[in-house]
Amino acid sequence: MLVLTKVRKILTRYFSEMRWNTIVLALLFYGISSWGLLSLAGEQDLLASSDFIYWLVVTGSTVGYGDMSPTTEAGKYIVAFYVIPLGLSIFALVIGRIASWVSLQWHKGAKGLKSLNLENHVLVIGWNGQRTIQLLNLLLKEREETSERPEIVLCVKADIENPLPDQIEFVKVSSFNNDEDMDRACVENASVIIMDNQEDDMTMTTALYCSKRNKSGHLVAYFKDESLVDLLQTHCPNIECTPSVAVEMLAKSAFDPGSSLLQYDLLTVQDGQAQYSIEIPDKSQDVKVENVFLGLKKHYDATFIGFVSPTSIPASVELNPKMDSVLQPGDKLFYIASKRISKINWDSLIN
Repeated sequence: MLVLTKVRKILTRYFSEMRWNTIVLALLFYGISSWGLLSLAGEQDLLASSDFIYWLVVTGSTVGYGDMSPTTEAGKYIVAFYVIPLGLSIFALVIGRIASWVSLQWHKGAKGLKSLNLENHVLVIGWNGQRTIQLLNLLLKEREETSERPEIVLCVKADIENPLPDQIEFVKVSSFNNDEDMDRACVENASVIIMDNQEDDMTMTTALYCSKRNKSGHLVAYFKDESLVDLLQTHCPNIECTPSVAVEMLAKSAFDPGSSLLQYDLLTVQDGQAQYSIEIPDKSQDVKVENVFLGLKKHYDATFIGFVSPTSIPASVELNPKMDSVLQPGDKLFYIASKRISKINWDSLIN
């Protein structure tokens, strides 16, 4: 028995370093040799193809239902000293490798080492601790009100694991401008890219790289230093830059108390009224601001506040436009409502 134990340990150590194709060959050898030895022992009742496979798996894994068993003395010795010990070792090895592979895949996903295969997803680049988690939670909340339900991907350089493993995808890279790394996050296929790093310089280089790799997506970059906004938009006018407005909100709240509460309520989607946007379809007709303003309030209990034209570069929002202003297909409208309007009957606004 001591010899069998040593043999089992040697086999386990040897096979643990092998690839799957070697293990498959070992299984084939185990099955063929067992069948040959049982055939020599005269165990004809065990040798039919379906019966033999069933019996070998049950016996080799030591489940042992007992409905089929060797009847000859030689057959019993073969099963006791060859089929069971070798089968148990190989069976344990296969199960261990499968469990190890599943565990590895899970850890690769949690650690951001897997390559994704996504399209039209929201890609968040950068890590700022709790602020990034809050951003992800807001994106998840916003996603619930859309029909597309895009995947949300967090791409970081920081040494962390996926902060929301059951809700978002996660990719860890060594550089935000390395093609091989960023391909794992499917940067070219993202419909939205949000860049928010701890350092503005990193955000700048990331924005330039993403603008080069992704020509059709909507790119948003956050800067602490507002002077960098003009610099980036000079080279990449298609990127929407969001500067910090904390100081401006402090000043505004000093002379118009409650301004910060108003802005927070318009930005958050947790409760209350919030600001949303919708684009006029290409097949729609021109429509006056007056019709949109009255129609949104009458039919959807929403308040129209402004629009941005796709022809304006860099993009600028025209707030509180005149009633006789004309809106065209492709214009993006901004409105305030209790929830996002999934679909608007534009004909009812025109007529």
